Amino acid sequence: MSVTRLKRKGRKDKAKSAVRRQSLKNQNFQPVIKNVDVEKIKEEFKAKKA
Repeated sequence: MSVTRLKRKGRKDKAKSAVRRQSLKNQNFQPVIKNVDVEKIKEEFKAKKA
């Protein structure tokens, strides 16, 4: 007996798992935290006012 491969089902399964992997990556994504100098920004605003 020979084994027949269901190609469409294989493609569908791979696509489904790829979408799932990508969505999990998006859920775990954390943006890069930048250090912001608040005092420097305040000084810039004061300089613009004057």
